[in-house]
Amino acid sequence: MKCLILIVGIGCCMTSCGNSSVVITGSEKQKIITEVTSTLDSYANDIRKYGLLSEFKYLDSSDTFFWVPPGFKVALCYDTVRAVITRNAGMFKKIDNQWDTLRIIPLSKSIATYTGRMRSVMTDVHDSTNTYTMLETGIMIKRSNGWKLLHGQTGMLPQ
Repeated sequence: MKCLILIVGIGCCMTSCGNSSVVITGSEKQKIITEVTSTLDSYANDIRKYGLLSEFKYLDSSDTFFWVPPGFKVALCYDTVRAVITRNAGMFKKIDNQWDTLRIIPLSKSIATYTGRMRSVMTDVHDSTNTYTMLETGIMIKRSNGWKLLHGQTGMLPQ
């Protein structure tokens, strides 16, 4: 909950403290929505094709990165998230994540928030398959090499 409050606070500050040079046009907003949607879809596709280790391509590795994964009660820094992903990568044969809903809100030319519901079908190395529904919210930042996940959290929804 603290992370969600932080995300909303950052978004409010960015939208209310900006000046006219930060204002983005409707076409710029649509371009950002398209780019972020494409990035999040590519993220899910890469996990499906190449496994969990492909996540690193989509995570911002700066000191300001944090994520609250499902089941965690605190935000984790990049190095900790990297260690968790690396440790868990070998446990799964296949992970198929698909967005049921996805809403992207551009805040500036280089920052956008997103929230969505995702369906995840995970098959472990013992061929046991589980399906989860998750709610995810986060902040994307545009870097020189594309859009990256900067902050966020993922939680499991009841089945």
